[in-house]
Amino acid sequence: MGRATRELTAELVVDGRAPSSPALSPDGRWVVYVLAAVGQAGEQPSDQLWIAEVDGKLPPRRLDLPPARLSSPQWAPDSDSILFLSDGLTPGAAQLHRVGRGGGPAQVLTEWRGGIHHHRPLADPALVAIIAPDEPTAPHGPTAADGQRDNDRDDAQLGGSASPARLRLLDLRTRQLRSPAGFADRHVVDVVQRPDGGPLAVLTWSSPEIDPGLLEPALHLLDPYLDQARDLGPVAVDAHSPVWWRTGADWHLTYLALTPPGLQAGTAVFDLVVPPAGLAGAHQNFTAGMPACPAELVRVDRGAPLVVVADGLDTAIYRFVPGQPRPVEVSRHAGLVDQLTASRDGDLVAAIGSTSYEPRDVRVGPPHGPLVRLTDTRPELRGIPWGVQQRLSYQASDGLALDGLLVLPVGRSRGDGPFPLVTLVHGGPYDRYADRFMLHWAPSAQWLAHAGYAVFLPNPRGGQGHGHDFAASVAGAVGQEEWVDILTGIDLLIAQGVGDPDRLGIGGWSHGGFMAAWAVGHTDRFAAAMVGAGVSDWGMLAATGEWGVFEAALGGSIGWEGVGPHRHDELSPISYASAIRTPVLIVHGADDTNVPLSQAEYLHRALRRFGVEHEYVVYPRENHSFRERDHQLDLLRRTRGWFDRWLMPPTDST
Repeated sequence: MGRATRELTAELVVDGRAPSSPALSPDGRWVVYVLAAVGQAGEQPSDQLWIAEVDGKLPPRRLDLPPARLSSPQWAPDSDSILFLSDGLTPGAAQLHRVGRGGGPAQVLTEWRGGIHHHRPLADPALVAIIAPDEPTAPHGPTAADGQRDNDRDDAQLGGSASPARLRLLDLRTRQLRSPAGFADRHVVDVVQRPDGGPLAVLTWSSPEIDPGLLEPALHLLDPYLDQARDLGPVAVDAHSPVWWRTGADWHLTYLALTPPGLQAGTAVFDLVVPPAGLAGAHQNFTAGMPACPAELVRVDRGAPLVVVADGLDTAIYRFVPGQPRPVEVSRHAGLVDQLTASRDGDLVAAIGSTSYEPRDVRVGPPHGPLVRLTDTRPELRGIPWGVQQRLSYQASDGLALDGLLVLPVGRSRGDGPFPLVTLVHGGPYDRYADRFMLHWAPSAQWLAHAGYAVFLPNPRGGQGHGHDFAASVAGAVGQEEWVDILTGIDLLIAQGVGDPDRLGIGGWSHGGFMAAWAVGHTDRFAAAMVGAGVSDWGMLAATGEWGVFEAALGGSIGWEGVGPHRHDELSPISYASAIRTPVLIVHGADDTNVPLSQAEYLHRALRRFGVEHEYVVYPRENHSFRERDHQLDLLRRTRGWFDRWLMPPTDST
């Protein structure tokens, strides 16, 4: 007998838990990870910390910790205890905690007012590197004068004066924190120690703000005992994930960053040899010309780094090989593999993985594969049927090779078409659809497939997975060739009898929301659209969004260059609002700092002015990614109801 099937409800989508932040113990025997609720039901998060033996002989077990937001679990060098961040003492202000591998009460290691941003256990078991902003100047909290100013509402704020985070060194024996000098007022974002216990590599920004901080990163070295620092010089824009490794007598620092010179670009791996004194020399691009995209850089204490590479619809793992000009592929994995972590010797890795019909779970194995599923975090989804997920490969109008995914309505085949077809465009645009399980709190393919829709998930140019040139092609040209790429895929599915040309919908989140707004301003082919946290005006986004000039790189201009005409006006959906006839659902978080609410308000006012059928829904307290359970439930139901209203034929009630 077959398994009984169940209906997919919105509650099943958002009431589960998702794994993240796996950390493999240095000895390779254990993996610790965070399980967080997809939808937060109460006022505070209730994350969980779990541990599993990599041999899988015993089921994973939960460590008994108070409810809180948990993050960044990392192992002590001896693999006997775990250090992690928790905001259980003061919501929103994480502190460093330690718990034994076997469980028991967690120790609170810091009580730093303002909270801890990041931490790294060092080779010396008595030391931990910590990144945190300065505490308030008053020794025991705000002064009486501060309180009086609050009462009087004398609370003017100086713009651009956010406090930078600084590097601190915590002595676990005394619980004392000291703050080494040498970085001036630069904002510290990451630190990693040389594997032999030598100096710390410290990555800083010029400012805590993404713009300009991320534009002006630099590397430094620090002796953790003498507190002596020296500069290695500037690094490429968006530098992150520094790791150490060694070839012969030379120590290298390798990091990920944007490929110069543009700010919309594919990510590359850069490498520099650390000189005995002075600034570093040239930074070599180790992945120049790669037709895929490096996505993660993984440290191996006793070997060369590993690189996670987004390659089309799949993921590969590469390894640095001394003497080779490029990293070498060691394994390939269907779907998505991310958040990779390695043992001290690099002979074992753990990661989060997902395939077409398998949700995200912790997987373990050697770097050369296979990676075996170690956890089962969504058992409640068993017995639910899923729409068939198919890979697509086709050519753009100019011959460029493209890929994507098609998810068919549950229980249906291609031969049962044509179906109402909804195109969901991914965000970024530097992101991709890997061949993973498509169920999410934002409207997703399997959620719509359960309502009878075929869903097209395109990977147009500008995204990740096809190399630098593919990603950079939309710089100053969003909505141009990428829009034609999407249309080409839709036309192909219509020609194949999958999509019903009279029942087309389009939607997306963030950049996908932009593409949905762009689409309805350029064609009447769609019967309905959903614009989720989308961009309507690139000039305003560059001026008000936290990514600043990075958005201008997409939109082509900002507006302060002169009286115009401006390139961003040509590329902004708001400029074509008078042509919109398609019913539009606009949804947005009230506290979105990435794409501010003003983007949605602008589109709403334009549609109201031109009499376009639309709904405008604002979710209080939500940023760019929604956290609250009830908001996620409403979004899922509202979006499916919107497409049902316009794409599904009325039911004959006679």
